[in-house]
Amino acid sequence: MEGLNQTSSVSEFILLGLSSRPEDQKPLFILFLIIYLVTITGNLLIILAIHSDPQLHTPMYFFLSFLSFTDICFTTTIVPRMLVNFLSHNTISYAGCLTQMYFIYALGNTDSWLLVVMAFDRYVAICDPFHYVTIMSHRRCVLLVAFSCSLPHFHSLLHTLLLNHLTFCDSNTVHHFLCDLSPLMKLSCSSTFVNEIVLMTEASAFLVTPFLCIAFSYVRILITVLKIPSAAGKHKAFSTCGSHLTVVTLFYGSIFYVYLQPVSTYTVRDHVATIVYTVLSSMLNPFIYSLRNKDLKQGLRKLLGRRKPQAAPS
Repeated sequence: MEGLNQTSSVSEFILLGLSSRPEDQKPLFILFLIIYLVTITGNLLIILAIHSDPQLHTPMYFFLSFLSFTDICFTTTIVPRMLVNFLSHNTISYAGCLTQMYFIYALGNTDSWLLVVMAFDRYVAICDPFHYVTIMSHRRCVLLVAFSCSLPHFHSLLHTLLLNHLTFCDSNTVHHFLCDLSPLMKLSCSSTFVNEIVLMTEASAFLVTPFLCIAFSYVRILITVLKIPSAAGKHKAFSTCGSHLTVVTLFYGSIFYVYLQPVSTYTVRDHVATIVYTVLSSMLNPFIYSLRNKDLKQGLRKLLGRRKPQAAPS
């Protein structure tokens, strides 16, 4: 992060973390180390299973593999820093803090737009199945992923640059376990008016727009499914959307709780909601997507070498 603010007297920040009690640090370290290892292992298995099984080479699993990769990167941006803070110093440099914030927003919003793309895929599959292969061509899938991965970086860069123009004088204690926009803005000794205006307009629109796109897709899906005459057909259609809806609810529920509120009302109570969308959702996604998905479970069994041996030909 070149060209960082040179007017601030603060060269580093102190992250207070989840608890200030010394006896809590080792248990928290063990807990989040387990969560991190489970997250990396689960998402890596999903990626390897999808790429090694030809039956999973479809748009839905193509998007899921990128979601899993983004979750790995997203968690790695946050948890290793937490683990260091639990056992040693809880300081982070000014540049390191802004860098972490940049990637948190870039990767978190990439997750958000990938969920939109996955909702669009389910919409086409259920509402226009006869043109599915044509609409969801490999070229279009690649373009949708490229859009989902690139647009959030511009959004993140905007807020990082605006934060870098603020002045931090004396207070450098961040009441959080990561470098987030709201607690950092509360530390500034200069005016945050522009930052707050952009946060409440551009950021809110950038956050709500993907959710509205997903909601629109599922309204259309619901209308189409209700027209299916057989109960079995309705159940089959809904079953392909259940996992995605669960992930969307978990992800957006916690995000809206944290960010759709004024900066002045941001408190330590928001830590739990932040943990849900930054750490827990990335860990739970592989379980949610594979729990009721027979094709993915079969792909995982093949990958892990647990497929039943076939009888030798006579």
